[in-house]
Amino acid sequence: MATNSEVASPQMTEQLDNEEVREILKNTTDLRQYSRQIEKEFKEVENKSIEDYIAESQNIANLHNQINDCDDVLERMENMLMSFQSVLNNISTEITQLQRKSVSMSLQLTNRQSVKAQLSQFIEDMAVSEEMITIIMETPVTERDFSSQLNVLNHKLSLVKELSFKESKSTSDVSDVLHKLRLRAMTKIRSYLLEQIYKFRKPMTNYQIPQNAMLKHKFFFEFILSNERQVAQEICSEYIDTMGKIYYSYFKSYSTRLTSLKFEESCTKDDLMGIEDNASKGLFSKTTSLKHKSTIFTIGKRGDILNQQLEAPIIVPHAQLKNRYTSEALFRSEQYALVDNACREYLFVTEFFMVRGSQAQDLFNQIMGKTLTLMIKTLETAIHDCYDTIAMFLCIHLIFRYQLMCHKRCVPALDKYWDSLQSVIWPRLEHVFRLNIQSIHDCDPTKFNKELGPHYITRRYAEFSAAIVGISEHFPNELVSRLLLELQNEVECFILRMAAIFPTRKDQLIYLINNYDLVLGVLMEHTRDNSKEAEAFREQLNARSNEYVEEILAPHFGGIIQFVKECEHFFEKEQMDELRKQERRSLALVASFSANWKKSLEELNREVLLSFPSLLTGSQLLQLALASLVQYYHRFHKLLTPNARAQLTNIHVVMVEIKKYKSNY
Repeated sequence: MATNSEVASPQMTEQLDNEEVREILKNTTDLRQYSRQIEKEFKEVENKSIEDYIAESQNIANLHNQINDCDDVLERMENMLMSFQSVLNNISTEITQLQRKSVSMSLQLTNRQSVKAQLSQFIEDMAVSEEMITIIMETPVTERDFSSQLNVLNHKLSLVKELSFKESKSTSDVSDVLHKLRLRAMTKIRSYLLEQIYKFRKPMTNYQIPQNAMLKHKFFFEFILSNERQVAQEICSEYIDTMGKIYYSYFKSYSTRLTSLKFEESCTKDDLMGIEDNASKGLFSKTTSLKHKSTIFTIGKRGDILNQQLEAPIIVPHAQLKNRYTSEALFRSEQYALVDNACREYLFVTEFFMVRGSQAQDLFNQIMGKTLTLMIKTLETAIHDCYDTIAMFLCIHLIFRYQLMCHKRCVPALDKYWDSLQSVIWPRLEHVFRLNIQSIHDCDPTKFNKELGPHYITRRYAEFSAAIVGISEHFPNELVSRLLLELQNEVECFILRMAAIFPTRKDQLIYLINNYDLVLGVLMEHTRDNSKEAEAFREQLNARSNEYVEEILAPHFGGIIQFVKECEHFFEKEQMDELRKQERRSLALVASFSANWKKSLEELNREVLLSFPSLLTGSQLLQLALASLVQYYHRFHKLLTPNARAQLTNIHVVMVEIKKYKSNY
């Protein structure tokens, strides 16, 4: 809007001028006269303006004077402000100087305080108080004050030693006093530690007590080690010599006394798996006092040694003179005693003698080395004529568990010892294992009685295999798996060779089923259902069971089975004419079945149950045979002509009769 007005104003002005000119021309015809009139008016206005100025001249003069006065005031103010600015600049300079002085004084104060603190600490570290001299010289080493002052003395000695390298003159003032105190402290500590070590040598001493006393004052050895290595070496050597002899004597005596608790009759080469059972030569003889006797191939409760009895108290020989133990039980007691003592000893030497890694291992070997060598040789002697495979395998798994126990206790010092024990046992275990395999291979089936029940060698194998598989479940081993497979193959061959001595195929199948069923039952009782051994015998049992069913059905229902097998393909190809040609044959089969099927079922039931000592196995085979019969019956029914089908006994009648033979097992 403003812009439009500005644009339009010249036009409006021009329009007004034109109107004014027209008005003048309209009212006045003489422009000069009009000009003179206008000039006269301007003159009058000018005169009035001059008069007004003259009338106000005094005020204007006063105003001028006031302006001059203001200029003077402002000039004075400017000078004053300039003075203030100069003063402020001087003050700022002074403040800056004061600030610098303050920082300098603060730094000087900090340096003086630091020097004072260090100097005070240095003086305190260097000064030897009367109290410290008295305590070090007179107080027994077992007192707490002696230990605290010994720490202070050790600190002063370290400081003096450090300053002596810098040729500090201050050390000369106290070095003589500190040297005497050091000798006195060393003498008292050496006597105390040797006294504690000599306590180990007393008969029937519980050496944990002096060890705990030494650990309570473990700083004593640190003090000696940092100030006199020869004395430290003397104490260490004395300890090694004393404890080495103690451990050697203890374990030598303990091993000898444990050996006297072993069963009088042990396994020999005549106790291999394939040896004829002419006499009962087991690990537990009748002369023992055990209530539960077991053969060397049955683990029984011996496996508890790896679980509940793993950390049971060790056997005390003089308290168990009337009892007898298996080899693995004696081995467990001896090794568990070693684990406890060795772990405690390793942890003691690492803490007291302040050693780690290879140094700790070397020190431990110096103490326990002779004892460990003795135990390895003892095992070599015991294992040389051992034929108890389960005992040796249990010993190996005891080693696995005790090695794991040592690692949980942060004690790796026995690893080589465990490896040495395994290197002793494994070759003997493999040798005896292969002797058992070979004994099965060398068996002559003609020397055994012709019995359809499970063979005792099969039972031995079943119990033995279940024991080995059960033991190795948590620590599987490739060698053991390979040996078990070889043994399994030999046993399977032995069972087949034994079955071959029976004249009829049915007797052979009964023998095979009885033996396979025994092995599978024992394996499933002691191991996992899906173990390789169980799966192998389950396959064999299923195959022989199906074949046996065919064998026992043939005498009673062989005609129907043969008819089904021969004519079923006619039905599948829809060759009904061929089926009609078989009508006479089918009618004869129907008549025979109708007349004899109930009697046949009774004979079938009697025959199966009498053939198998296990009622469960006999019942399962009977049910399998009856189920197969029903299947054949259905297939036979489909192949009959309407005439023959009408004469066939109703399937429901047959099923009702079959249900009578259903077992409750």
